[in-house]
Amino acid sequence: MEPHRWLPLEANPDGFFFLFQFLKQLGIHPDWQFVDVYGMEPELLSMVPRPVCAVLLLFPITEKYETFRTEEEERIKAKGQDVKSSVYFMKQTINNACGTIGLIHAIANNRDKMNFETNSSLKKFLEDSLSMTPEERAKYLETYEAIRVTHESSAHEGQTEAPSIDEKVDLHFIALVNVGGHLYELDGRKPFPINHGETSDDSFLEDAIEVCKKFMERDPEELRFNAIALSAA
Repeated sequence: MEPHRWLPLEANPDGFFFLFQFLKQLGIHPDWQFVDVYGMEPELLSMVPRPVCAVLLLFPITEKYETFRTEEEERIKAKGQDVKSSVYFMKQTINNACGTIGLIHAIANNRDKMNFETNSSLKKFLEDSLSMTPEERAKYLETYEAIRVTHESSAHEGQTEAPSIDEKVDLHFIALVNVGGHLYELDGRKPFPINHGETSDDSFLEDAIEVCKKFMERDPEELRFNAIALSAA
């Protein structure tokens, strides 16, 4: 059976217009907004409105990264890690859906902070899927038309012409969130969340950016990295 495939979302490091549209179309009040992180130095991080409840990282999937990902998975399976049961995590079974899944991870793990419209399609998806496994959530998303339609609408509203649905895309989104005082990396291509250690509401942005820096250090020749923060409006 052919895998499910959606249109790739805008992956232009100069702007992520689709995310602003996404929040609005999914029925989330504008108490929170996505803002660009213009740099990883303290003075540039100080420009990001606080509090920050999630960071999305866009990065290239390269041979070096794939080697690291395999080694990381084997290491964690051997040593184990602590992952709180309250972490909302879903697998990615739809090609080109990483932007949408990153946004779902960001919102789902901060749903107590979000104000949803009464008829919010994302609120219903989260309520329906809360008791599901990561694999069941992925299957549910495959059939959830309201989010698919919103995704494709956003893909057409980017800064550039929407690419072909069959185009190979080597850029990928992940979410970094604070759940119960621990910083988790949520990537639907991985078998489980990655616990990056302790964090706090006050230090979360700086802690998340340290994780982003590690991605960059693994591929020093690459320039295609961008971080955006979900912060208070």
